[in-house]
Amino acid sequence: MSRIKENIELEELDKIDIRVGTILSVKDIEKSNKMVKLTVDFGEFKRTILAGIKTERENPTEVEGKQALFVVNLAPKKMFGEISEGMLFDIGYTDGIVPVLAQPERKVPDGTRAG
Repeated sequence: MSRIKENIELEELDKIDIRVGTILSVKDIEKSNKMVKLTVDFGEFKRTILAGIKTERENPTEVEGKQALFVVNLAPKKMFGEISEGMLFDIGYTDGIVPVLAQPERKVPDGTRAG
């Protein structure tokens, strides 16, 4: 079993903007053996988010149309000639199991905040 990380104050957690978004498209990034380019709808805005799901799924496009949780206030980062404007939350990667999306239990409006 993995160790629990060090305690943080609630104010630190409040700095992270986690929102529900619908994955509109998944495009291959040919320069990467792990990354794909997601276009995600957050209701009032859309973002491009790079995610390392290429090797985790037989068909990465199977997540198109699904809602998932994303961190939307990370500083943009350039990778493989693309700009990533956030981070996909998935469950399992850190523990060495095939990851699954962190999803709301039922459809909610895109852009809904977690927390």
